Amino acid sequence: MRRSVMPIIVNVDVMLAKRKMSSGELAEKIGITQANLSILKTGKAKAIRFSTLSAICDALDCQPGDILEYQPGDEDITSEQ
Repeated sequence: MRRSVMPIIVNVDVMLAKRKMSSGELAEKIGITQANLSILKTGKAKAIRFSTLSAICDALDCQPGDILEYQPGDEDITSEQ
């Protein structure tokens, strides 16, 4: 089975560690569920609303580039699922 892998890396965990904040605290501050934050953190999200990105940046006192990173490469991988 082939699945597309986005070359966007989400570094929310890095910023949470730098700010000494838990995922639960961030989820509460920005008004999303811990499950949805987990989907974002693991790179499984297909999109992010600008309002959510803005809220994350506000809560973590950072810029979008601090949490989103582009790594070009092979965007298709073969998965045995």
